[in-house]
Amino acid sequence: MSKSSRRDFIKTLGIGTAALTIGNNAFGGAGLGFSAKSYRNIVGANERINMGIIGLNGRGNSMCGTIVALKNAQIVSICDVDKRTLPKVAATIQKAGQAAVPKSEKDLRRVLEDKSVDAIYTATPDHWHAPLTIMACQAGKHVYVEKPLSHNPREGEMAVTAARKYNKVVQMGAQRRSAPILTEGIKLLHDGVIGRVYMAKTWYTNARKPTFLKPGTIPDWLDYDLWQGPAPRMDYKEGLIHYNWHWFWHWGTGEALNNGTHEVDVARWGLGADFPTRVTSVGGRYHYKDDWETPDTQSVVIEYPGRMSLQWENRSCNGRKVEGLERGIIFYGEKGSLDTGDDAYSIYDLEGKLVKEVKPVGQSDALAGRNTASPSLGMDSLHMADFLDAIKNNRKPNCDVEVGHKSTVAMQLANISSRVGRDLHIDPKNGHIIGDPEAQKLWSRTYEKGWEPVI
Repeated sequence: MSKSSRRDFIKTLGIGTAALTIGNNAFGGAGLGFSAKSYRNIVGANERINMGIIGLNGRGNSMCGTIVALKNAQIVSICDVDKRTLPKVAATIQKAGQAAVPKSEKDLRRVLEDKSVDAIYTATPDHWHAPLTIMACQAGKHVYVEKPLSHNPREGEMAVTAARKYNKVVQMGAQRRSAPILTEGIKLLHDGVIGRVYMAKTWYTNARKPTFLKPGTIPDWLDYDLWQGPAPRMDYKEGLIHYNWHWFWHWGTGEALNNGTHEVDVARWGLGADFPTRVTSVGGRYHYKDDWETPDTQSVVIEYPGRMSLQWENRSCNGRKVEGLERGIIFYGEKGSLDTGDDAYSIYDLEGKLVKEVKPVGQSDALAGRNTASPSLGMDSLHMADFLDAIKNNRKPNCDVEVGHKSTVAMQLANISSRVGRDLHIDPKNGHIIGDPEAQKLWSRTYEKGWEPVI
């Protein structure tokens, strides 16, 4: 989105969503946590929230423009282990309308030490998400952390504990939680528009190419030691950075957490489900014979208390759409079904006849499902605005750390099931694995000495 169109979107945001805005309490923590009136009040406010941005490639660069356009925050620090990104992102910030030049840092610890920083946004690799969130809370910073909340379930629990202990706002980047039309659709589900909802079907498709890594020399633009951070040290390989780490268990969490977290979070929201009772997953690296470790083809079934199930289908290397969408969610109930994929929804009766359809307000709200920088600039803006408003009003954001953990751990359990090759039985009170010592070994990980997260 250009500078002018991004600004135009922000200016019209309050008007466009006014009729659809519903407070947090109405949904028990879901949906927009601020009214259109209060949104207009915080935009342009003199008291700005000072933000540090950590992780600048792709997603981080895009979000810098979104943050500056909101006007009630300013970016005072940018940080990345790739020194090439710093001038590029500084230019993005300037073009978005911020005159003040932020500090440039290589080491995220310097950002956390900076007392002028009120909050951080992070789009680092998965193995950094929870350790950085914990460190930031300890340093007195609020945190917007991109999904998934954590690399493994144990550190996700620790992130929740840290947020509560230090009384910090922690928002996970599940942008649909702040999408007003989708929020309206979820409320209709909870009010019984299709009767009791008993199943949610979700999916993700793409046409990714094979990945081959090879030994290499660490480039002079990269601090590989800081990039690894809490992960035990491994030799540098060409082809890993900046994206393909997703497909290796040491740093990433596969497509299940890279993309599945988004759909599963909406599905869990609509079902009104917390922790599951049983999780099963089958799949593998079926399409190519290359260096990928995580599945490119995966089928997940998650059972929840109250006779409900959630299904997720992944085809990373075959881009044929499902129901005409690259990614999406269908809720099935006793009286019909509700479809969604972005900030929109459609309701069908039991015979499949369309009963009601509500489309996105504008192009900024439409979802580009395979865009890794920003699938939806509109939802990015709303979700970040909710985070900033939660800080100003000392409340939980729409995708509070605990909400994010429950959605993240569902897919982490699916990956564990796939890796051990059997169903997992789960304690629905806390999401813990029951009676499977081998699977339990994957509940946590080992850390590089000196980098262990501690609360």
